Amino acid sequence: MKKADPRLMLIMSMTVFGTLGLFVRNIPVSSGELALYRAVLAALLIGVYLLVSRQKIPFARIKKEVPLLLLSGAAMMGTMMKGEKDLLTIQIQCGGPAKGFTVTADANGHVKGFPNVPDVELPLNAQGKLDVGGALGLGVMSVIKDMGLKEPYVGQIALQTGEIAEDLTYYFATSEQVPSAVGLGVLVNPDRSVRQAGGFIIQLMPFTPDDVVDRLEKKITEIASVTEMLEDGKTPEEILELILGEFGLEINDTVDAAFQCDCSKERVSRAIATLSRKDLDDIVSDGESIEVKCQFCNKAYHFDIDELKEMRK
Repeated sequence: MKKADPRLMLIMSMTVFGTLGLFVRNIPVSSGELALYRAVLAALLIGVYLLVSRQKIPFARIKKEVPLLLLSGAAMMGTMMKGEKDLLTIQIQCGGPAKGFTVTADANGHVKGFPNVPDVELPLNAQGKLDVGGALGLGVMSVIKDMGLKEPYVGQIALQTGEIAEDLTYYFATSEQVPSAVGLGVLVNPDRSVRQAGGFIIQLMPFTPDDVVDRLEKKITEIASVTEMLEDGKTPEEILELILGEFGLEINDTVDAAFQCDCSKERVSRAIATLSRKDLDDIVSDGESIEVKCQFCNKAYHFDIDELKEMRK
């Protein structure tokens, strides 16, 4: 069976996964279910989004920590979208060994993503932690919001540190002008599987009193890291209470989040049909069936000669 040529993969990716044209070589991401917690203070002064996953996810399929950090951040940011069909994409293009990542999330907690390079091995950084910044290096982070308008909104920043949480904080402040604090963490088992991952996004609402801002800043500097809180077995509610308990926290909503890919053979077929007549003729003339793999979930779709001829009509 012949593999689809690069032209076919390019057209299929751009059509199936949106006009943004997000594509890469493969997607080693599992469908581990996450527990996404969203909370808003009753006084509407502070908004916070929290995500914690305790499912064991095979490290062989989520090769390194950066994709999972991005999935956690995107899942929380996706729930901020207003419309049911709104789509959020975070894309990193960088010069480090990781080369880049793409994650996509919607308002219902569905998230998917892939790394450009499946596996990156680096020594620990000076703090004895995973060297996420070293894996990324210099680069650009783009946040794309498709809200069903004529053109998607695109916010873009230069990576400041390569640490996902810090760069998302910088993005919110400079691109959306929303003062925010973002914390993300991943725990890895000795067998190199991801034990749990999570994070929080705290945002100030307009006209938040200065004393609330000062108290919140002080609290964030005093709490343990997300990784430490996860290691201590803290529940999402307990993490929120640690951060915002003194502000009168009330949990108003929870959303279950999970890896979910919406690819289908019909969508892939439509993508192939958009190839030029000459390209389709070349594929058919080879006389072999083709295989096209989804970039996000790695599912393979097979098309025989009769199906290809039908697309050519």
